[in-house]
Amino acid sequence: MQQEHPAKHEEKHFLAPDLIRDIVIGMADGLTVPFALAAGLSGTLSNTSLVVVAGMAEIAAGSIAMGLGGYLAARTDQEHYLSELERERREVIELPDREKEEVADILREWHLPEETVTSAVESISKDPDRWVNFMMKYELGLEEPVPKRARNSSLTIGLSYIVGGIIPLSPYIFIRNADSALILSVIVTLIALFIFGYVKGKFTGSKPSKSAWQTTLVGGVAAGIAFVIAKLIS
Repeated sequence: MQQEHPAKHEEKHFLAPDLIRDIVIGMADGLTVPFALAAGLSGTLSNTSLVVVAGMAEIAAGSIAMGLGGYLAARTDQEHYLSELERERREVIELPDREKEEVADILREWHLPEETVTSAVESISKDPDRWVNFMMKYELGLEEPVPKRARNSSLTIGLSYIVGGIIPLSPYIFIRNADSALILSVIVTLIALFIFGYVKGKFTGSKPSKSAWQTTLVGGVAAGIAFVIAKLIS
């Protein structure tokens, strides 16, 4: 009798969390800030062309500012990693006994037998690079930053902001009446938030429908608050 083999278990892991995080940051701000600006101006300007000009200027400035923020944040992460890496390299040379004990403490937290801990410590400490990498990952919880992360992050956030900003502004491009454009902008923005939340949920592994409603609610509230502030200022 032929033995049946169980179906192969396939684990799916999302491998680009930084990319999704950058898209979320850019799109979320892009969908709310230009919407609030355009909505606030539409109450005081009858000519939608002026709303479009102001909105485009905001999108340009906002995408640059957001992209620069993403670049600086990624550069800070990289500089922090390199600083800690250099410190660990010094410590394994200057304070080997203390570093070995720290390795042992980490391994004991994994509930390994003491003889296994002793053997592993000796093995790890024979290779300085492996030793340093072990401490970086398991003591400090730091992973080596992806090359060109700062550039990629700034571009992703900036472009996502532009895409997000064009969505609530687009009704003002095609409709002359400011009030009609505002109503359509609200509808389009809420639909975009729902779709964005659903896609985000699919990529991040959370329940898509729950992510969609949460994103719509949070984004809608944020846009509403920003709209009220814009109206008060204008």
